[in-house]
Amino acid sequence: MSESTATERPPEPDWLAMTAEELLAYRDAENRFRASAEARTFTGDPDPGATINWQEVALPGREIPVRVYRPSASPPSEGRTGLPLVLHVHGGGFVGTAVQCDWANSYVAAQLPAVVVSVEHRLVAQDTPLSEAVDDGWDALQYVVRHAAQWGIDPARTAVFGESCGALISALAAIRSREAGLGLRAQVLVNPAVDVTETLFDHASITEYAHTPFLGLPQLRLFQRLAVPPGSDPRALSPLYADHLKGLAPALVVVPTHDPLADHGRRYAERLRAAGTPARLTEYPGAGHAFLSVPAVAPQAGAARTEILEFLRTALAG
Repeated sequence: MSESTATERPPEPDWLAMTAEELLAYRDAENRFRASAEARTFTGDPDPGATINWQEVALPGREIPVRVYRPSASPPSEGRTGLPLVLHVHGGGFVGTAVQCDWANSYVAAQLPAVVVSVEHRLVAQDTPLSEAVDDGWDALQYVVRHAAQWGIDPARTAVFGESCGALISALAAIRSREAGLGLRAQVLVNPAVDVTETLFDHASITEYAHTPFLGLPQLRLFQRLAVPPGSDPRALSPLYADHLKGLAPALVVVPTHDPLADHGRRYAERLRAAGTPARLTEYPGAGHAFLSVPAVAPQAGAARTEILEFLRTALAG
């Protein structure tokens, strides 16, 4: 996969009237823009202390592209013992690419230091339900941990980090990790979507911020329709309704206040705490959805990136 060098952003479509073909065409055009040099005006430049490249995770029956961020130089002791692993999942649901998260991921890789592996998961579409993206996140995490020496990571120091739909995938990976005995150290959930049942729309923040620049009610309705096909159990894909949240990795839940999904993050932090899982909830006043991915237009992004780094530094200390 390669980054574009010159492209224009496509106009916003009529979300609820889109055909399957129109969605795919819009996705391709939007992702070309998000991976372009022009998009850096909004998404920010990578940290110069990190190297970035694409790799493939080979799984039975499929390969998953991952965008890998490594510190350009690391102390000798880190080189001997392996760096922490941060498995990252970008947001977007039916659109999005790991490239849009270079600003934050390269910073974590360079400054922690760590190996950050961002999963280019299958995007939700008419024939691709959310469950497949969830499997991509979990399978990529297991693969990298199982091949720790090949990736230069210390499997005992692993965290997951996701944004929006990627935070949903990360939260479910944290639950699966507990069940599989994988032993995560931390989970970072930024403006998380944690409910794809019908109650997705019942939260007060959905009504208050139904139409915002980076997320609105029409996109959420399209996402839910595509994510959970008829006959699927939406609760199985909704961390908010997980039966057991005890014993999970400590969580940092980052909530921008001017976000339709703000109450999703708040309620999930409450559920984690009620189950006895440590959960820090931090709200960023005035910030909108996806603010961490657009630092040039969201001044709160810098403070959030620093908080994420310090949270991970503490959790992943040797």
